[in-house]
Amino acid sequence: MKKVAVIFNGGTISMKVDSKLKAAVPTLSGEDIMAMVTGIENHAEIETFSFSSLPSPHMTPELMMKLSKMVRELLEREDIEGVVVTHGTDTLEETAYLLDLTINSQKPVVVTGSMRNGSELGYDGPANLAASIVVATSQEARGKGVLVCMNNEINCASEVTKEHSMHLNTFQSPEFGPIGIVDSNEIIFYRDKALNQYIPVECIEGRVELVKAVAGDSGALIDFCVNQGVDGIVIEGMGRGNIPPKMFEAVKRGIEKGVVFVLVTRCYKGRVMDSYGYEGGGKGLRQAGVIFGDRLPGQKARIKLMLALSKTNNKEEITKTFEDRLYKKK
Repeated sequence: MKKVAVIFNGGTISMKVDSKLKAAVPTLSGEDIMAMVTGIENHAEIETFSFSSLPSPHMTPELMMKLSKMVRELLEREDIEGVVVTHGTDTLEETAYLLDLTINSQKPVVVTGSMRNGSELGYDGPANLAASIVVATSQEARGKGVLVCMNNEINCASEVTKEHSMHLNTFQSPEFGPIGIVDSNEIIFYRDKALNQYIPVECIEGRVELVKAVAGDSGALIDFCVNQGVDGIVIEGMGRGNIPPKMFEAVKRGIEKGVVFVLVTRCYKGRVMDSYGYEGGGKGLRQAGVIFGDRLPGQKARIKLMLALSKTNNKEEITKTFEDRLYKKK
């Protein structure tokens, strides 16, 4: 029987409502949660580990890197066929994406959590954990990178995002849909992962902030970040990847000081492109030296830029990390 390592890492899946606070707090241990996953012993041998009991807003890129190291060490064991990580849903997609970029293994790694805590009716934690363990034992899941499994849907870490604050099917891949499903304890994959990337780093060194473009933006937030000594800034631009004129001036000032800028769109779907030539348009941003981040949401582009800056200070290499195979040179 295949052995799966389950790493418990806090989040709603480990919470119950405190009678005094009248709010959910970390309560359940890994053993408590596993006890609710009935019948899993017929599918896999489980070895449990505890990483933290943190709610997901308390996760940091540094903690994500420590988690990545722990997962990599477990994957190196010959007796471990796959790894499942529980996580709070608020930052789950960021941690999953960091794991995807920093783990180079054919063995399945699956991240899961729950939208309801252990005190709520319809607590979905045990079911999500059971499905994730089944995915981790699947031969078809090998080589597909880090996967996110909730509500019996399997999504790629590079594509998935949390789209609703309370729905059980909150994790969706807006552009391409789920890569597969769990149906009656069987795994069905509909497609392969489109793009695999690996950034070999051991620690986070790049300091990166995320700024969202809004109408009439003065550029003050970018100037502030630059003056604080950041290494990089991700901008969630408008539409195809455009920003207000004053914000564009702040970007150019930042580039002159050596700050690396990555542009993504604040739109729910679609990628950025240098389609517009007016001041603040994508054409001018590209000519100024801004890197285009394709269809990544801002929070994931920030994780990727942190890793890229931790690996190299070479602007050309960082650009390739984001744009290689995605944008034609003009």
